[in-house]
Amino acid sequence: MTVLADLRGQTFAALRGANFRRYITGQAVSLIGTWMQIVAQSWLVLELTGSGTAIGVVLALQTVPMLLLGPYGGVVADRVDKRRLMIGLQTMMGLQALALGLLTVTGTVELWHVWVLAVLLGLNQCFENPARQSFMLEMVGPEDLRNAVSLQSVLAACSRMIGPAVAGLVIAAGGLGVCFLLNAASFVAVVASLLRLDVSRLDPSPLAERARGQLREGLAYVRRSPDLAVPLLMMALVGCLAFEFQVVLPVVAEHVLDAGAGGYGFLTAAMGAGSVVGGLVIATWGRTGVKPLVATALAFGVAMAAAAAAPNLGFMIVAMALVGGLSASFTATTNSSLQLAAAPTMRGRVMALWSVAFLGSTAIGGPFAGWVCEEFGGRAGLLLGAVACLVAAGLGAALLVRGRSRALPPGRRGRRRRLRVAAGRPDPRSPR
Repeated sequence: MTVLADLRGQTFAALRGANFRRYITGQAVSLIGTWMQIVAQSWLVLELTGSGTAIGVVLALQTVPMLLLGPYGGVVADRVDKRRLMIGLQTMMGLQALALGLLTVTGTVELWHVWVLAVLLGLNQCFENPARQSFMLEMVGPEDLRNAVSLQSVLAACSRMIGPAVAGLVIAAGGLGVCFLLNAASFVAVVASLLRLDVSRLDPSPLAERARGQLREGLAYVRRSPDLAVPLLMMALVGCLAFEFQVVLPVVAEHVLDAGAGGYGFLTAAMGAGSVVGGLVIATWGRTGVKPLVATALAFGVAMAAAAAAPNLGFMIVAMALVGGLSASFTATTNSSLQLAAAPTMRGRVMALWSVAFLGSTAIGGPFAGWVCEEFGGRAGLLLGAVACLVAAGLGAALLVRGRSRALPPGRRGRRRRLRVAAGRPDPRSPR
């Protein structure tokens, strides 16, 4: 019993803080509302156009702003009070959902309304996401950061399972517009949670002074820091080509497994369940840094390859549960590693680049993954993700070894050369 109590305390360590409990409660309500809107918006566009391509266009309009303006959102996050910025932006996102809900329930909504509101939501996310990611450390401190990020990943996975189910019930009972209105109401919970935080218990980062060239300064800072550049490069590669499950899994379910919408639901649920387990494992035993990130990317790639080779729906469900767990582990490890390695005045800019690599890359990777699936089949889409993970792991390992070699003092570098020559291997510094 004592061991179980210790594990439980370790797994949910961040919840000991009253501020994090308030914050995570508001996030729980808001994320369920967000997934309700995602489902309802797709159905709304389908009703308006009858086109699956139109759904992709709306998704692109929502993610392109992050790809283009995300880094500047990090500059703003470093300059201002993050909690106040989040309160303002979350309020605007609630108003966006309210506008879409009112247009839908009154029967006046048109496709261009959805386009404009999707762009506005994407612009809000450019600034809100880096502020929210970097605010986590100010709220829980470095000792509980990894745990808090992992629990946030678990919450996101649970919301991904609960939100669409609730949306289906609401659409059947009250229509699409009600989903948007309920999402608008959910922002009241997250804004209230931010207002109720005990400000005296926060540890705000020093604000960066407004100056020219701060975006270039942030990019140069990351380029000089292997502990930041390596995870960001790995996240960009994996985020662009492996996290395109919304594009790949429907093709796999319909054309590879011949399992239809029901099979797609099972695969999505398996990923969600795996994400919950993976997040809890990382919350309890996870580590930060490039080495665990390389190991996670390697395991992620193997799991994706196993999914690509799965002969039937049963094996595919098991494989996608593993994929879900490792994807949550990779995301949480990258997030917490970057936050702990970044300087306080640079954290917003670093996390903005993480947001671009994780979310903004969908605008590029989604269409490419769709083309691969169309030309070579759904298994090729999964295999593309596997290759991306394995290449990312190899890249991280190579840069890690290179960084260690550079960090060796001159005496040890000379000793390595002498040992290499004694073993009959050529000295890399000697002319060929």
